[in-house]
Order: sequence, then C-alpha cells, then structure tokens
Amino acid sequence: MQNTRIPDAHASFLGRALPKLQADRRVVGVGAAGSFSNGSMDEFSDLDLIIALEPDSTAAMMAERRRIAAELGPLVAAFTGEHVGEPRLLICLYAGQDGHVPLHVDLKFVSLADVAARVDDPMVLWERNGRLSQALKIGQARYPMPDLAWIEDRFWVWVHYAALKIGRGELFEAVDFLAFLRAQVLGPLALMEAGAQPNGVRRLEIAAPARAAQLQETVAAYDATSCMRCLYAAVELYRSLRSSVSAGQPAVNEAAESVAMAYLAGIAARQAHSR
Repeated sequence: MQNTRIPDAHASFLGRALPKLQADRRVVGVGAAGSFSNGSMDEFSDLDLIIALEPDSTAAMMAERRRIAAELGPLVAAFTGEHVGEPRLLICLYAGQDGHVPLHVDLKFVSLADVAARVDDPMVLWERNGRLSQALKIGQARYPMPDLAWIEDRFWVWVHYAALKIGRGELFEAVDFLAFLRAQVLGPLALMEAGAQPNGVRRLEIAAPARAAQLQETVAAYDATSCMRCLYAAVELYRSLRSSVSAGQPAVNEAAESVAMAYLAGIAARQAHSR
C-alpha cells in the first residue's frame, strides 16, 4: 500500500481483509477511494473500498455481501446504500480489534465492467494481472457538480416553505429545513467555489473557512426569531454564492425571489408585532 499516512486501525483492518478477498477467485481487485486515495485520511475517516468482481460472478457476490463482510472482521452492523443512491454499497461497522477503535467501512461491490464509471479515482491496493488498473484507464472520474439551474428553480419555493413553517410555529420543521438548505445548496456551492468536492457540508471548515463562518449564521436555535434570522442569512449567503459561481448562468428567477422575499418580510413583521 502506497499511503503511509493510513491510521493504525485502518491498516490493521486491511491487513486482515485483503488476503481474504484475494483468496476469492471471483474478486479481480480491491481499490481504496475517498480520503484514502486523496491523502486526507485521519483517525476519523471511513474506509471506502471498491471490490471489483468478475462480471459473471457479480450477481452471486451481491447476494453474499453480508457473509463476505462478516469474514473480514468483527462485523456488528451492515446495511445497503439505497438511501444515498448506491444499492451496490454495503455500509459496515466493525468492532475494534487489537486495541483499535471501531471502524466504519464502506464496501462497494462493482462488476469489473462498471468500474470505469466513478466519482473519484481509487488507489489500487491489490489486483489480478493488472486488470483493475486497466479497467480504470477506460474512463475518467467525474464527481457530480451542483446544477445551478436546478437549484435556482427551487430555492425561492424552499424559502417560502420555510417561512410558512416559521409563521405557523413548526420550529422543528424550520430548523430541519435550514439544515437541508445547508446540505443541498449552501454547502455544495461553497465547496464548489473553493475548488473542493461539493459533497454536502463535508470538510467545509477546512476547504472554505470563510464561507463556513458565514454558514454558522444559518444554524438556528429552537426559537422563531432565531429561525427567521437564520433564514435571512441563508438567503444572503445563497445570493453571494450564486453570484460567485454562476458567471451569470442560469438566469435569476426574479419574480419568484420577489414573491418569496415579500412573504418572508410579512412573516417577520408579524413576529416583530407579536413581541
């Protein structure tokens, strides 16, 4: 393995798991993606493994994923990744061994024919006859970028929705919705602006510290005044990011923005009058 900065717990797991995967002739190769391959791994990182399979064995291996995962270490929980749009993924928690902490390991079982379609470039840990490396040469990694038109089409509807919830006093919903805006809009745009992978709000404090400071202003307490203040902060941050990353495209939906902001101002005025 080329990554000398891998933490002890992760290295220990790989030291046990790789020989077991190599022993299965249906496995063509194993790669490590995410923080392992980009050199940012630390003790808090997941271990993201790509397990490349013989195409004619893929269906059988998918049916055996949990058994295979259990052979790699002391598995205590595992579930598939439909909730993140990746049913081939098995998300695992392993108990600590040899004095190490518990470890989160993502095992992505992929037919060798499909490994070229990927969001990042894994580091090959082991392979048969160079076949995984060869398959990875076919395509290029493409991480999905935020769709600015998709966001603009929805953002002002979302602002109106959040204002409705604040006006009605559904503060749990309002607090939750502000978190949704951070994960789906503000975080990805801030990371995109910084040239980082636009994955929700992950590592935002490191990649875009100035924007992270602004994003703190959108974190609401369970309080109507706080929710209102944070929603206004989210709007201002969106406007700033939209201007920074869009280069004039897509067109701003001025009518929707005007309607949503007028309604928001009305709810704010009601709050001020009731205090």
